[in-house]
Amino acid sequence: MPSTKESSVKAALATPTDLGAKGVADVAEGLRNLLADVFAIYVKTKNFHWHMSGPHFRDYHLLLDEQAGQLFAMTDDVAERGRKLGETSVRSIGDIARRQRIKDNDESFVSPLAMLEELTKDNRQLTKELRELHDVCDEAGDVATASLIENWIDETERRVWFLFESAQVD
Repeated sequence: MPSTKESSVKAALATPTDLGAKGVADVAEGLRNLLADVFAIYVKTKNFHWHMSGPHFRDYHLLLDEQAGQLFAMTDDVAERGRKLGETSVRSIGDIARRQRIKDNDESFVSPLAMLEELTKDNRQLTKELRELHDVCDEAGDVATASLIENWIDETERRVWFLFESAQVD
C-alpha cells in the first residue's frame, strides 16, 4: 500500500483527464520511452555535428545543427504531453539511459558518410516507434497525443529524407 507521502505526491501531479487510467499509463510510458530516444538522437546528432569533417563539412555541419534543434524542440512537447495526462516524464540522464532504445555512438572517429547513415537508421527507427505509440494512443482514445505524433512522424521522415539524400555518393 502506498505511503501517505507517495499518495500526496501522486495527487499533486495528477492532472484530471477523461481518458481511462490504463490508457493514460500506457501513453505516458510510451512518451517517456519516446523522450529518451529523442534525447539519444539529439545528443548523437550534436556529437556528429561537432565532429564532422571532410569536403562537405559546412553543409553537413549546418544540416545536423538544424536537425538537432528540431529534435531538442520536440523534447519539451513530449514531456509536457505526459504531464497534461497527469503522469510524469523522464527525470535524469540515468532514467534516459535505462529507457533509450536508440544506441549511443562513443567512437572517437566516425566518417561523415557513416554519420549520415547511422542517423538515417536511427530516425527510421524513431519513425517506427512513433507509429507504434500512435497505435497506443488510438487504443486509449488519446487524439491529442496522436495528433502531435503525426507531426513528429512528418518531421522525422523529413530528417530521414535529408540525411539519406545527403549521403548519396557524388
